[in-house]
Formats: sequence, C-alpha cells, structure tokens
Amino acid sequence: MNPPACPPHAPAETPFLPCAPRWHAPRHAARRAGLLAVLIATAASTARADWPEFRGPRGDGHVVESDGSRLVGLPLHWNETSNVTWKTAIPHRGWSTPVVCEGQVWLTTATEDGHDFFAIGVDAETGRIRFNQRVFHSENPESLGNGASMNCYATPSPVIEPGRVYVHFGSFGTACLDTRTGNVLWKRDDLPCRHYRGPSSSLVRFENLIILTMDGADLQYHAALDRRTGRTVWKTDRSVTWNDEHVPGQMARDGDLRKAHSTPLIATVAGEPQMFSAGAKAAYAYNPRTGRELWKVQYPDWSVAPRPLYHQDTVFFVTGLTKKELWAVRTGGQGDVTATHVAWKLKTRVGKYASPLLVDGLIYTAAEESFVTCLDAHTGKTIWTERLGGKYAASPVYADGRLYFLDQQGVTRVLKPGRALDILATNTLDSGFMASPAASGKAFYLRTKTHLYRVESSPQTRS
Repeated sequence: MNPPACPPHAPAETPFLPCAPRWHAPRHAARRAGLLAVLIATAASTARADWPEFRGPRGDGHVVESDGSRLVGLPLHWNETSNVTWKTAIPHRGWSTPVVCEGQVWLTTATEDGHDFFAIGVDAETGRIRFNQRVFHSENPESLGNGASMNCYATPSPVIEPGRVYVHFGSFGTACLDTRTGNVLWKRDDLPCRHYRGPSSSLVRFENLIILTMDGADLQYHAALDRRTGRTVWKTDRSVTWNDEHVPGQMARDGDLRKAHSTPLIATVAGEPQMFSAGAKAAYAYNPRTGRELWKVQYPDWSVAPRPLYHQDTVFFVTGLTKKELWAVRTGGQGDVTATHVAWKLKTRVGKYASPLLVDGLIYTAAEESFVTCLDAHTGKTIWTERLGGKYAASPVYADGRLYFLDQQGVTRVLKPGRALDILATNTLDSGFMASPAASGKAFYLRTKTHLYRVESSPQTRS
C-alpha cells in the first residue's frame, strides 16, 4: 500500500520501530510499540552506520572514524591477488554505492532490461550474500536509450542506519527493508517521474526524513518521506522557468534539457540546516525540514551529476553535462542570487560525472576525459591539472592523508594531496568502476561493474 500524504511540515525526530505502518496498528499495540521504540532507541543511541550513504558519513567523500580521526589504516596497494579479503559476484547491473552498517554491506541491482529491481545484503566479514530481495517489478520500463553505456536502472545509492536500509530506483519505487530479516517494511511506487535515461540521484537522510530527488524530462521535484512509515511529509517543485518550448533539436523535444542526476548535500549554515541541490538550469538551497526554497542560481546547462560541496559559507556546484563549469556560490542570499553571490567559476576540465573532493582548502575534480585538476577553493585558481589516464565516473574519497581516484577501467590512482602532483600508488582490479567506494574500519568496499570486493591490508603489508 502506498502511504498517504502528510501535512507540509516535518515532525521532530522520534524513535521508530521496524514494524508495519502505524496507521494499521490498534491503539493498545501502538502504545506498546512506542514504549519498545524508546527502549530500542536508547540502547542504540551510540550506534551509527560506517558508510551510511553516497559519499559517506558527511556526504563529502571523507573517511573519518567516529571520534573524528582521519587515520584509519586503509590500504595503499592492492590487486586481484593482493590485499583482497573477498570478492563476490553481484548479479545483474548496478552502479549504486555500497552502504555499510553493523557488519552488513547493502547495495542495489536491477536486470539490464529494467524489469526487476533488487536489494542485496552482503555479510561484511565473509562476502556471503545474505539477502537478495526483489523489491519492485516493471512491466514496461522505458529504454535507457543512448545513455545505457553510462547509466543503468540501479544507479541511485541507498541509505542505511541500524536496523533499516532504504533503497531507491527513482519512479520505479522506494522501499525500506529490515536489515535483520530482509523483509520490506514499507514501499512507495506512486511518485511519478520520467527519468528517460534512467534514475541516478541518490537518497539523503535528514532527521526523521528520507529525501528523494526526481529530476526527469517531465517533472522535477524533491519529496521528503517519513523514514518510519514512508508517508510524504513535503514535496517541492523546481522553480526555474524552462523557456525551452521553441528550442530546436531532438534533445529539447525529448526533455533532456530539464533533466538532472545530482544528489543534494545538507550542511549547517549559521546554525540552521540547508539542503543544496543542483538541477537543470539552476542550483538551489532549501530548508530540508519543510522543503521551502531559500535561494537559487541559474546557469545554461543540464544533466548535472556531481554532488555539491560546502565549505566556509560557500557551496560548490557543477552546472551540468555540456558546459561542465564549477561554480562557487556564497550562502546567505534570498531569491535569485545569480548576479550577487557567485564568487568564481572554473570553466575547463571539470568532472561531469565524478563529484569533486575538497581537502585543506583545495578542490580536486576528476574529468571523464582523464584529467585531474587541483584548484584553490577560495579563489578558484587552478593549482595544477594533469592527464593521469582513465575516465572517471566514480567519486573519489579522502582517507589517511591520501586521495583515491577510481576510473572506469578498474584502475585506482592514489595521490598525495597538495599543490604538486604526487602519485603514491596505482592499483588495478579486473572490471571498471562506475560505483563510488565505501569504507568501514580498515577496509574499502569497492564495487566494480561485476563484483563487490573487500580490500584490506594483510598483516604483513600493514604499516
């Protein structure tokens, strides 16, 4: 059953139970469930997911321990015969980032024809597939068209927390599963969007909400669901004016000029949460509790994929697929701030698929065309740009004082951050990377086009 809509506001953070939607429960059962939820929440108050969503605990690609430490002991070197703890074949096709919590790794996959959609749970220690749950079925999925080489039907990454994992396949459906049993707790398949070349934007968790991004050829909006029940809490349409009705060309007629693939980022600005979201023709700031638009900047581009970054009252947006510019936008504005709050623009060699990475005041962007560029986050000045080889779709991560860039051919280049290029290692696995990496403890969980790997230094190679 699809949950009904709630009023357009988000209730305060409350505990939840992995049980049936509350509107089905008798009154006395609801009271018992509420008491048990409080006890469970108290016992699990310190529990957290190691890699809860796309780009990790902070959404910026930084690997950090719960105490804030950045030295976690992840490997520098690996290949098919070295520092691979296990390797597990993943059926069908999926580019979603693995998420990790309580000794489990979850990811999504779908049949290549887009008829069936699955949530897969893997034991983090052994690599054994514990759950392979078909969550949705589509009788007539739209073909990916010429986007099939870059996208698939299971590109959006899940969100995980103790006891629950949330999976998303765009308009094909969103669901919550119990990580202990694999059972579906709630699902939605009534949120429309013609993705046209496939869904891509990943889920975001905020307080008691799971936030969806639906930037299609026909409809463009955010929707926030109550993570306990799946009910709609708020829904906000994109506000940009399209003005493309008379633009010539097949892309305009097909709706490509209105599409986007980016995942929002939530950060605290002046003590309040703001959600930064890049769409077609504009990027926005929203109040994530209510969905209210705060400001936007407009640009002449579309099909943006990278996730924004935030640093010191500045948001960094990639503008799209064709012009591929990186914009620095100062926060604090209202309404349309295009003319007043854009601090600088980088117009060359910007990654159009991989999200940028910011470390110690420097931004690193990996282009699909094999270039990696380092620039100053404050000024936008290019520090260095080098052709390293490879094409980049997976987003890089920062850990143990190193930058890890994974390319579509299966090569990971490990760089030392700084104002001069310093390549520390080059590692190769058999199949290419479309999914971004995850980390937990001293291990990477790397998803190639065919397998999931646990990569970890053996005792003999640990430094």
